[in-house]
Amino acid sequence: MRISTLPAILCSAGLVLGTSLVLSGAPAPASLPDDDQTIGHVLNRTGFGARPGDIERVRAMGLERYIDEQLHPERLADPDVERRVAGMTTLKMSARQIAEEFEIPQIQARRARQASAKNGDKDDDKRPATAQPDPEMQRRANGPLIELSEQKILRAVYSTRQLQEVLVDFWFNHFNVDARKGADRFMLTDYEREAIRPHVLGKFRDLVEATAKSPAMLFYLDNWMSADPNGPHIERQARAVRGPFGRSFLVEPQQAARQNKNAPKGLNENYGRELMELHTLGVDGGYTQKDVTEVARAFTGWTIQNPRMGGSYRFEPRLHDPGQKVVLGQVIKAGGDESDGERVLDMLARHPSTARFIATKLVRRFVADTPPAALVDRAAVRFTETGGDLREVTRAILTSPEFFAADAYRAKVKTPFEFIVSAVRATAAEIEDARPLVRQVQEQGMPLYQCQPPTGYKDSADAWVNTGALVSRMNFALALASNKLRGVAVSETPSSASAIVSGGLSEPTRATIAKATSAPQVAALTLGSPEFQRR
Repeated sequence: MRISTLPAILCSAGLVLGTSLVLSGAPAPASLPDDDQTIGHVLNRTGFGARPGDIERVRAMGLERYIDEQLHPERLADPDVERRVAGMTTLKMSARQIAEEFEIPQIQARRARQASAKNGDKDDDKRPATAQPDPEMQRRANGPLIELSEQKILRAVYSTRQLQEVLVDFWFNHFNVDARKGADRFMLTDYEREAIRPHVLGKFRDLVEATAKSPAMLFYLDNWMSADPNGPHIERQARAVRGPFGRSFLVEPQQAARQNKNAPKGLNENYGRELMELHTLGVDGGYTQKDVTEVARAFTGWTIQNPRMGGSYRFEPRLHDPGQKVVLGQVIKAGGDESDGERVLDMLARHPSTARFIATKLVRRFVADTPPAALVDRAAVRFTETGGDLREVTRAILTSPEFFAADAYRAKVKTPFEFIVSAVRATAAEIEDARPLVRQVQEQGMPLYQCQPPTGYKDSADAWVNTGALVSRMNFALALASNKLRGVAVSETPSSASAIVSGGLSEPTRATIAKATSAPQVAALTLGSPEFQRR
């Protein structure tokens, strides 16, 4: 069976992502059952699907214990993952180290080419010099982002801490930063490692502050350039510039601003707006444009020490607006400093709108595209009464009747990242090189760490259900099952659909799989089925 014929076979049988499933509306049982369908549901929602043997292992330990174990990843050893990422040296580097080793050499080489082209120099082959980028230098500069993407795939596939990996993906997307924006390319490794990963099951207040002070976020939303437009930095904009022969001369403010396009020129509201709309209160959270401006004023001076050199966060008093501010009706007295921004984070983190907004997003991720209102209410209450304890809010969702309700089963469509990772897990494939999988995720419309808008990728079916996505997923399924995906090896292809998908299959799916004449075809048709596309 050729890859090109697989979509036609499945589509002719009616197997499309949007196929509805017949589900019972019966309430969840009082105690958690140990049937394959329920265990598979938990593995699909708290992780990236079952690997061979996972359902039996979870049944033996019990779902209650498994969920509690996943809520405490610090108790779980993860030697397989650590072994697989051990050779990725950039994962432990600071942003400064990455900049020095990968980014600055590229900048220096580009400047040298530009100077050579400007002077009309010739290279060794007597061809005209150009300022075109060096492909090898570009590939090297992309190295840290490639390793970051590879480790994301490897952790999702092999980690015993499945819930932690789901939440790192969720919270990075919530506090999205795009690698394609300038210096963020070499800041993202530190951002995920230091700002996101340690806080996914901690207090929300700590998480939001870690992202607010991260150079990656400061650069992405331009807050590092935000300044009091009437502050002393304007008067002191005149600066000494080193000229020819080592001599210095004074540049007047207007000329200095022209020479340094990144010099702080005034208030920037990008971060203040996204902090309230996307990170905390939500678009309907009860704030006004005046609040946006006041929050932006509170965060003036939160900047980066030498961003192009991979510098860290610092507070610069000269850029800060020390005047009185009124945010959500609360007065922040004049004369403040860095504490103005911290005061804003305090009030946003404990605001009822934030509790509801975060609860809604978590329930949407774990239960259904249309979050059950009663569960959102309870999760929001839990957020408030625990001071934003994300472990306890997540626990409340994962142990709720709505989470185990029949109509939640297979109610979510997998994103391209979730689909590819779950397929590799289901077939027990061995990843020898994760880069082809990174490219597959990108080709399916979800390039890792490269979502441009601050909203992040959507977590609902409408974003991922279309004809092109269906064909792409089916082609990937056949390539994987047939061992035609470079860098990934399936040593023993599952010979039955039940070895890949837990729970029942629809009659059209069974009829289509029955046409398969080999184990790879069975696996490919099962991975391409609507049941496997859902979690």
